[in-house]
Amino acid sequence: MLVAPDGQAPRLTERNSGLGPISNNKGNPMKAVLCKAFGPAENLVIEEVDSPQIKKSEVLLDVHAAGVNFPDTLMIEGKYQFKPPFPFSPGGEAAGVVAAVGEKVTHLKVGDRVMGLTGWGSFAEQVAVPGDSVLPIPPTMDFDTAAAFSMTYGTSMHALKQRANLQPGETLLVLGASGGVGLAAVEIGKAMGAKVIAAASTAEKLEVAKQAGADELINYTETSLKERLKELTAGQGVDVIYDPVGGQLFEEAFRSIAWNGRMLVVGFAAGEIPSLPANLPLLKGASLIGVFWGSFARRQPHDNAANFKQLFELHAEGKLKPLVSQTFALEKAADAITTLAQRRAVGKLVVKVR
Repeated sequence: MLVAPDGQAPRLTERNSGLGPISNNKGNPMKAVLCKAFGPAENLVIEEVDSPQIKKSEVLLDVHAAGVNFPDTLMIEGKYQFKPPFPFSPGGEAAGVVAAVGEKVTHLKVGDRVMGLTGWGSFAEQVAVPGDSVLPIPPTMDFDTAAAFSMTYGTSMHALKQRANLQPGETLLVLGASGGVGLAAVEIGKAMGAKVIAAASTAEKLEVAKQAGADELINYTETSLKERLKELTAGQGVDVIYDPVGGQLFEEAFRSIAWNGRMLVVGFAAGEIPSLPANLPLLKGASLIGVFWGSFARRQPHDNAANFKQLFELHAEGKLKPLVSQTFALEKAADAITTLAQRRAVGKLVVKVR
């Protein structure tokens, strides 16, 4: 089974598909993208279904925009760690307006502009979301940005702050630096005072990372990652490695780590879950650190809320500028998932529902 980039597993409680109990729900009709059987994105259909009926601890969200994430590509093919009951709508994060509030939800009201982590169900006009998975968004943040913000920036902030304890003046290597979580890591790393080295597979992707603030760039298809890192760090290696990709670069990157370095295992977008000889961490006095933002947000909600407070402040200061490179109409959601699955996406892709 493939595992998505950590953080791309938000809090998932025991709940329905996000569309409500379709067989007996008597809610108002709405449009939704549906997965009726595991398979490629082109098998998805858009149909009219009943809107969700919320539980006491949930809110009903009028979805304006939905972020497209790596778990969406896995979930529709039955390769993700969570398998919603059929039919379900993909889409793990959404931004929109609260349409109804369950009686146990006290921090939100109808009409609030919010972002929500849904797990699935966001590629629809409405979705039911656990209240503790919903945050108000700043008045200066539009819905497209909000839909592209929570998973990527929540993951990268947790990774660099709680897991790596990144310090000013340290060197941070970001693999897959042009993707959603990669670009977020570049921006957050710079905001935390690190020297950021961005690695990606094309000059175009590296230019995006440069615009996000990367200090040095490495095209690992044209040069040895290990040798270039040795040059850029005067042989000392990098203090922190942020890896949402996995695959063949994993060990090569770890061999370039500094004494007391920390390698963050964020996910496996390359599709291959790598292994590492156990003597390498020993020889470098280095740490291999797992990053599971979804579990962190559930287990340490106050710390997660503090992270987002800091993220919103950095966004207001202009230090975080989420890149939404493409938007897709709801009817074209399958194209968005395919674009991401084929690793053709730069920054974040967003489905515009309204």
